[in-house]
Amino acid sequence: MIHETAQVHPSAVIEGEVTIAANVTVGPFTYISGKIEIGEGTEVMSHVVIKGHTTIGKDNRIFPHAVIGEENQDKKYGGEETTVVIGDRNVIREAVQIHRGTTQDKATTVIGNDNLLCVNAHIAHDVIVGNHTHVGNNAILGGHVTVEDYAGVMALSAIHPFCKVGAYSYVGGCSAVVKDVPPYVLAQGNHATPFGLNLVGLQRNGFEKAELRALRNAYKEFYRAGKTQAEAKQVLEQMAKDWPSIQHFVDFVETSERGVIR
Repeated sequence: MIHETAQVHPSAVIEGEVTIAANVTVGPFTYISGKIEIGEGTEVMSHVVIKGHTTIGKDNRIFPHAVIGEENQDKKYGGEETTVVIGDRNVIREAVQIHRGTTQDKATTVIGNDNLLCVNAHIAHDVIVGNHTHVGNNAILGGHVTVEDYAGVMALSAIHPFCKVGAYSYVGGCSAVVKDVPPYVLAQGNHATPFGLNLVGLQRNGFEKAELRALRNAYKEFYRAGKTQAEAKQVLEQMAKDWPSIQHFVDFVETSERGVIR
């Protein structure tokens, strides 16, 4: 079903169970096939491919040659009906690839709201991307990766499958991340190591001086005081009573399956 106010270029190919909402534009030579929903106000530019079982929310901008909902690259994938779910107000730049999930995990790949996915970023199967994130040019999020809200993964960086990138953290360009990056931390290198707090990102997102000071102290206890992770955790648990942001750091470390960068 195509809403009467949608504008679909005559050269676009649309087949299957496709629902296109009001005020959507679909550019020339775009191919949309499968069980697809595209929300109100979304702009799909030329030469875009949208396949599979894919849901796209409102007011997204999808640039030329993006591929969304294609079969994933997991050798275990056998054609099962898995999904891609994309929220609202995302900017998906040229040649971004977002692959569908696998039944061995959540069976879905999820992109939240207000994200910027830059040119040729690769979002693999079963990835979960939160809200307000920035994934740079040619960055790779391997299968099963989680990127929490307001995190940044910069150009040419690769996140190993099953790793997590914590909220408000920042992975510098050309980095290789093989363990989890805790919230608020600036990480860089191959393999990525911590380089302090992501102070610029925290300040831009409204963290006040008192909370920044508390986070600095928590970082020092965890990374610079010569304590074991268990010893540092005891100190941070006391600090977390006054600061929910530190509690999130503690919870992240405690639930990490791959271990965190040190």
